[in-house]
Amino acid sequence: MKNKKFSIGTIFFTVFLDLLGLGIIIPILPALLIDPIGGILPMAYSFSTRTLIFGFLIAAYPLAQFFGAPILGSLADQKGRKKILTVSLIGTVVGYAIFILGILTSNLSLLFLGRIVDGFTGGNISIAQSAIADVSTEETKSKNFGLIGMAFGLGFIIGPYVGGKLSDPSVVSWFSYVTPFYLTILLAIINVFLVMRNFSETLVTKRAVKVNLLTGFTNIKKAFTYKDLRVMFLVVFLLTVGFNFFTQFFQVFLFEKFKFTQSQVGDFFAYMGIWIAIAQGAVLRPLSKKFKPAKILSYSIVLLAISFPFLLIANERVWLYLIVPFIAIFQGLTQPNGTAIISNLVGSGRQGEILGINQSISSLAQAVPPIIAGFVTAVNINLPTWFAAISTLFAWLVFKGFFKGEKLIVETKTLKH
Repeated sequence: MKNKKFSIGTIFFTVFLDLLGLGIIIPILPALLIDPIGGILPMAYSFSTRTLIFGFLIAAYPLAQFFGAPILGSLADQKGRKKILTVSLIGTVVGYAIFILGILTSNLSLLFLGRIVDGFTGGNISIAQSAIADVSTEETKSKNFGLIGMAFGLGFIIGPYVGGKLSDPSVVSWFSYVTPFYLTILLAIINVFLVMRNFSETLVTKRAVKVNLLTGFTNIKKAFTYKDLRVMFLVVFLLTVGFNFFTQFFQVFLFEKFKFTQSQVGDFFAYMGIWIAIAQGAVLRPLSKKFKPAKILSYSIVLLAISFPFLLIANERVWLYLIVPFIAIFQGLTQPNGTAIISNLVGSGRQGEILGINQSISSLAQAVPPIIAGFVTAVNINLPTWFAAISTLFAWLVFKGFFKGEKLIVETKTLKH
């Protein structure tokens, strides 16, 4: 029991660190690339050029993760969770170091390389999910995935806030865009030692798995050959596309329409993170005792879709702070329940593979929105948020129309709580 608690605690910190790094970047990238005065791009670049570069740089991380996550997930089934988790965290350190060098030298190529290295080795989310599945029972799985979700939320709280504040020289004179990333490197190094010392291997039965660079594409094809899983994979894809249309380009909306500074952008996303943590730490756990994941999803998805457009009606900052808690809560209920359903539909020996496939789908879904948004934002800064609402609504329609039709809830005993 003690070892299990140490393992879950280390997993929690690993996921938290991953989201901390992603959160730190949120307020910094618009200042680096969109701001013609304080950024690193030439002043002659147009707004549309800047949004395109911004979109592709955001997409670099999930695209790299699309290739890396399934490889790491399969290796975790073959070599064990501990070894592969350690390797992925070392990759995080290297990726941030390259990114720092890119900022210091105003070298766009190094910024891309840093994100690619971190993304490829950042498949530790699928490993963390596999380890959680290893140490969870059918009854506790949804709640424990909610714990990972709470780590997401906490990373979203602290990451943007730290990124905004530590990069703002008006807070402390020697702060700059690179200061927050020194912190992430330090935390990643600490995490490596925590995994090596406190993480007990959770995989009981290792299995041989073929691994290659194109596993991500194979996974996308394979995902839709699993009759019981393909509906949920499609739902996860559409949900991830929707939420990333919102999170990846809403800072540009704040930057352009409301003239937020990077520090204020960090404050806003930290505020949203608080509500995600509340949803997954305080709301999800009691709800999961009373309702099956599918029941929660049937309401949370559509409510999330309805909430997005209200952000565009706001003409004062205060309305944004009143609307975003609803988005955070509905998202906080949706994500872990979707993952729990997918995990429950497969045997314990294939958790790494299936959750690796799920991560491939999520990574591809995270890469699509910034590329599209990079183009459409130059036309109208409201369009990414509209796309978020539409994609989420489609996810709900697929879930309601096809998930129940396959009778997965009836056929799968592991969905009971």
